[in-house]
Amino acid sequence: MQTGRVRILLVDDHPAVLKGLAATLGPEPDMEVVAVASSAREAVDSFALHHPDITIMDIRLGGGTGGIEAIRQIRRVFAQARIIVFSALTDEETIYSALQSGAATFLFKDTLCDELVKTIRAVHANNRPIPAEVARKLADRVGHAVLTARELEVLRLVGLGLRNKEIGAALGITEDTAQGHVKNILAKLHVNDRTRAVTLAAERGIIHLS
Repeated sequence: MQTGRVRILLVDDHPAVLKGLAATLGPEPDMEVVAVASSAREAVDSFALHHPDITIMDIRLGGGTGGIEAIRQIRRVFAQARIIVFSALTDEETIYSALQSGAATFLFKDTLCDELVKTIRAVHANNRPIPAEVARKLADRVGHAVLTARELEVLRLVGLGLRNKEIGAALGITEDTAQGHVKNILAKLHVNDRTRAVTLAAERGIIHLS
């Protein structure tokens, strides 16, 4: 049913955040929260059911980064979906991945209520407002060398404490090949040891440590 208001889907796995967002948007005369979801699966299903004008999506759903996959799934079927990421994650890799997956913009969870409301209206008007701090994070990422898919696999195993021989066995490659990947990783990240490589990669959001 057409109401003339911006119909909004809220996605977050913290009930307090959902309640706070609903309280912020409820008084707005041109906005209406039509559904809430607390997981990536619920987000996809709720979007298909309600066809909201705007979706406000957290990234860390269930402790992982399921929000990015939810964005991809929604946009794969509904190419015109307008999704605003609203996340406590502030690293450059997460921001880049979210925008690459099809999000219209990215807001940090400390964004002021007035700014959130303004952004919703802007995205509903087919604009893609990028906050200055987010733009700076993206600019920083451009200046960093990108790891290959294999290097990411190796780096994640390094983060689990595996040595080169163990990494080789896990990935079906030789120990020397694993060592070569580690050397390339250290060079690309401009660090001198494995521990610093893992720490820096986690800070940038290149890998996520449990």
